Amino acid sequence: MNQEKKQNLIRNFCIIAHIDHGKSTLSDRFLEITGTIEKRKMQEQLLDTMSLERERGITIKMQPVRMDYKHTDGNDYILNLIDTPGHVDFSYEVSRSIAAVEGVILLVDATKGMQAQTLAVLEQAQKQNLVIITAVNKIDLPNAMPQEVKKEISNLLAIEESEIFEISGKTGVGVKELLSEVIRKVPAPTGKEDAPLKALVFDSIFDSFKGVIANVRIMEGSVKKHERIRFMVQKSDAEVLECGSFKPNLVERAEILTGEIGYIATGLKEIGSVRVGDTITSSKNPALEILSGYKMVQPVVFASLFPQDADDHELLRDGLLKLRLNDSSLSFEPEQSEAFGRGFRCGFLGMLHMDILRERLKREFNIEPLITIPSVSYNVKLKNGGDRLVYSPAQMPDPTQIDEGQEPYVKLEIMTRSEYMGGIMSLLDNARGVYKDTQYLTAEKILLLYEAPLSEIIIDFFDDLKSITSGYASLNYELIGFKKADLVRLDILVAGEQVEALSRVVVKEQANEVGKFMVLKLKDIIPRQLFSISLQAAIGGKIVAREDISAMRKDVTGYLYGGDVTRKNKLLDKQKKGKKKMKASGKVNIPPEVYFKVLKK
Repeated sequence: MNQEKKQNLIRNFCIIAHIDHGKSTLSDRFLEITGTIEKRKMQEQLLDTMSLERERGITIKMQPVRMDYKHTDGNDYILNLIDTPGHVDFSYEVSRSIAAVEGVILLVDATKGMQAQTLAVLEQAQKQNLVIITAVNKIDLPNAMPQEVKKEISNLLAIEESEIFEISGKTGVGVKELLSEVIRKVPAPTGKEDAPLKALVFDSIFDSFKGVIANVRIMEGSVKKHERIRFMVQKSDAEVLECGSFKPNLVERAEILTGEIGYIATGLKEIGSVRVGDTITSSKNPALEILSGYKMVQPVVFASLFPQDADDHELLRDGLLKLRLNDSSLSFEPEQSEAFGRGFRCGFLGMLHMDILRERLKREFNIEPLITIPSVSYNVKLKNGGDRLVYSPAQMPDPTQIDEGQEPYVKLEIMTRSEYMGGIMSLLDNARGVYKDTQYLTAEKILLLYEAPLSEIIIDFFDDLKSITSGYASLNYELIGFKKADLVRLDILVAGEQVEALSRVVVKEQANEVGKFMVLKLKDIIPRQLFSISLQAAIGGKIVAREDISAMRKDVTGYLYGGDVTRKNKLLDKQKKGKKKMKASGKVNIPPEVYFKVLKK
């Protein structure tokens, strides 16, 4: 078969949907139908390769797979599927997947309907002019409402209800027909096979033996084993140690052709040599122009990571470098702290993103770092006319130097049922939200548009939203800029010593409330010591909240069996003096998990 005919039989597509709408289950059925995985080797969530993904029931990393499928029309098709995450914190994974394909399956849960974040991803797909095939999933469930959900999708996308598939990823109903529609509607790649090599790096991992492995979409030309290649942005050269496709494990092939999705093992041990979004070309016959790549993602949550043992600094650095290779939305830079020594200031896309990274460091690299309280970046206008971005409380200027503080705001889109509208608006009022608009998608479903401070959204807002709406709400947000705010630095003192990791920047009107909450929370989670511990929240030199943790008390008189009461009092006085001495010289050791637990309500 010549290359042009083979290219006409390639279909590259991904599945986009909200979290828990059945993407991974639908992928499993595709793997079964195409015979990519033997039935005896099949397991649920096959493309979720990380143990963390299986435990939490969510997709964290995009996962490509090649399926060779003999269709009823007699042709042998190459179907390259990319399974994508559904949570808003991993939306950058989805945007990279979209840039590597020609079509998407929009999957919607028949029991929940369209979600706010799905709309945001759908807009990205429409901007890329991708073919969109829509399916309503989980029609086998007793509480499924396929007709209502189809009507909702029809109104949103301005398509006929008859064009929307009804499927069950679990039972397989309608899945074959959906796959046939992908073959029929998604266009074949259009790259020139005789042009110089142009491959888009959409993901990468590190292998101890093969070095950096780049996941690529071949836009033009082809790549072979032992060929010399060049990363056009990073300006680094390498030899192709191995190339191949995902089945879903790495399967070596002699060559990857135009339009295909595959991997290239570069042998490069320098992790910084390969960047997601780079263009790979041939060293011998290089392309003249690079591919457009990806828009750099902006972190919204910042926290500092420090090793518990100073000797583990390089271990933590190597762990972060390897995770950034696999997760290009992670950003970090070195930081020095008087209290904790050398560490790293990290930027995340949200609290779940930070929690997942913390867990991956622990599992994959056996590192359990100390994490400071997450914050957002603030902008401070100084009296001398300058501006300063503040990523941590330690960077906050002296109040006498500040002319105006500014905090980041986001545009919020909340999709829910109309009966929960009152509760959500009350929640948003408490989060200092500003109402913008209400859009009625159907008689029962609404889209609420608000603007709110990012700091109010990143920690517990989503959990509170789910609680108020009994789970019938979805949230999407995007940064819109900075707005004026009266900012102060809130410090926490434990036994009279300021704990830098617990300091935070807050709006002045909320400082007392936040301080009270933090000392109460710390009282519950800091282990008791042999001496009493004072917990204080302070702004500058002013204490705004205080709690005390009582000392553990040993019964020093327990062995006495009689005698004068003065014997008992003598022992108690001795114990009291010992505790006083211990309180003066004792140090409170705060376990690493305390810093993370203090965030949660």
